[in-house]
Amino acid sequence: MGPIVLNQLATGLSMLAGAVLVKSVMDQKPMAGQFPRCPRCNGTGRISCLCSRWSDGDVGCRTCAGSGRMACSSCGGTGTGRPLPAQISVKPPNRPS
Repeated sequence: MGPIVLNQLATGLSMLAGAVLVKSVMDQKPMAGQFPRCPRCNGTGRISCLCSRWSDGDVGCRTCAGSGRMACSSCGGTGTGRPLPAQISVKPPNRPS
């Protein structure tokens, strides 16, 4: 083998080792920040599309673009649980004079 082939082989192996390292770190501690993983999609952000659940074997619709997976409706595709926005208004109590 020539030096170019050995160089390409070493580069490929180092990229593979890096990908395995990143995956192992992500499995242990996801970069979800302050929000936990979405319980519906388990943090992936994708769920099975309706076309794959209700079809007779064929997969593909406009929502999933033929992949059979669509964005999670619980987390919006982020993979993290997100708080519901709520506006709270507090009125002072009425005091008799």
